[in-house]
Amino acid sequence: MNPETTRQSMGGMVDDAPVVAFDDVNLHFDDVTALDHLSFEIKRGETCVVVGEAGSGKTMLLKTAVGLVRPDTGRIFLFGREITKLKENALAEARARVGILFQEGGLFDSLTIEENVGYPLLNVPGLTHNGAGSPEKVAERVLKALRFVELEQTLDKFPSELSGGMRRRVGIARAVVTEPELELYDSPTAGLDPITANNIIRLIIQERDLRNTATIMVTHRFQDGHMMANFRYNPSSGRVEPSDGHHIESRASTKFMVMRGGKLVFEGSEVELCRSEDPYVQKFARPGSS
Repeated sequence: MNPETTRQSMGGMVDDAPVVAFDDVNLHFDDVTALDHLSFEIKRGETCVVVGEAGSGKTMLLKTAVGLVRPDTGRIFLFGREITKLKENALAEARARVGILFQEGGLFDSLTIEENVGYPLLNVPGLTHNGAGSPEKVAERVLKALRFVELEQTLDKFPSELSGGMRRRVGIARAVVTEPELELYDSPTAGLDPITANNIIRLIIQERDLRNTATIMVTHRFQDGHMMANFRYNPSSGRVEPSDGHHIESRASTKFMVMRGGKLVFEGSEVELCRSEDPYVQKFARPGSS
């Protein structure tokens, strides 16, 4: 792996580098191994579906990817720039290009839906310099994001007034309001009924395909990964539809990663996942797997 390139943008970011790259990353908490010699990379427009048992390192992968947790050893690159030892103010510049959907939506109970969705525009360093933090611009972008998830009528409501599925859709609106180049989703369908869960994945697919966004999604549902790999947003119909023969190249841009004890034990396509003879990997290669 060579995450570094020579062509850099004004902010020190590398234009044509992988969006995310881990190079032999290790992380421990006392005697517990969270990440074990983890190496992988994600390119622009690529989808990475991360599965594994509870405590296998999936969520910690997301946190270290944006510097919320620092690894013990190894290097992490975000948009071609090593962030492993960056100071917080410099790290914030890179994070401004990332949208994150936390487990259960991660909304602030005391804020309205409008305030929740607008929060990144007003509080994330690196987003306010271009006018994104002005009241008019914030209101415009919040409304656009809520329209994307079909919840523009909830501006004045509080999270407690919405259903679980609606709160998760608000979380997606907050994740996309900054128009990020990388989206991180931590179990976006956990606890939802199958129909609502599929609708959430359709929104994630639509966002990915509209903006060619790199996506890392942690999930416990095989169906989530299957949809990400085999469905695409069709701008002509305005719908998420099964891929056909014209989308072979796009379909190949989804890969699966299986984590166990902080170690990456499988990386490959859905077909390769389903063909694996490893008993542990096979646990995540069928509907109903977790």
